[in-house]
Amino acid sequence: MIEKLHIIQQRFDEVSDLIIQPDIIADQKRYVQLNKEYKDLSNLVAKIKSYKTLLSNLEEAEQLLKEEKDEEMLAMAKMEVEEAKESIPALEEEIKFLLIPKDPEDAKNVVIEIRAGTGGDEASIFAGDLYRM
Repeated sequence: MIEKLHIIQQRFDEVSDLIIQPDIIADQKRYVQLNKEYKDLSNLVAKIKSYKTLLSNLEEAEQLLKEEKDEEMLAMAKMEVEEAKESIPALEEEIKFLLIPKDPEDAKNVVIEIRAGTGGDEASIFAGDLYRM
């Protein structure tokens, strides 16, 4: 998973470099496409950075637990290990959710027709309730 996250980070850096180039800005269609990709990747990259920070904090705290003799430092390191172990799985799930490819049809509009159909007044009331929802 770390390798995939690294690839995404590289693509984000590449896109952020591309959107400031004058020839890309001149081509509005490409510029809009890159801006949309940049916006989509920025949320994921923020989660990746916090994930990497948590992993490094966990590693440092575990190293402190092995080497440190001071009781206060040991208590702080234990607390940091506990916090990191609680936060990492939730953050991993968020990242996995963000890694799911978006459906290209999601950005399009849709028209829905709501009819009462057969069923008399109850069907009409249900159609009205459905419309208000």
